[in-house]
Amino acid sequence: MSQEEFLIENIKEFVKEAREAKLNKAYNSSVTLFFKALAVSCDLYILRKEGLIPKNHTERFEILKNRYNEIYRILNKDFPVYQQSYRLKLGKEYAEVLEEDVKKLIKIAKINIED
Repeated sequence: MSQEEFLIENIKEFVKEAREAKLNKAYNSSVTLFFKALAVSCDLYILRKEGLIPKNHTERFEILKNRYNEIYRILNKDFPVYQQSYRLKLGKEYAEVLEEDVKKLIKIAKINIED
């Protein structure tokens, strides 16, 4: 399996599990999983554009901020929500915002996660 295929499979898994968690009202889990889908979508976009996968959040943010500002703004807006999921009880509205941002990013990055 190629790096691109591996990342696409991870995005699919995170989105599927995030939607299930949201249906089960496990909103913190849903937020975390949607954010992971966002991060991996960014990594796939960077892989396609730059030929590399960022090693961590810092490298991902730096590449996006310097070269792909539209995508950076989405990820940067949602990162604090992801961090809050560690220490606060989040509601459905947070999961829905991240879900919409995943859809937006997948469209921008032209990622096909449909089977």
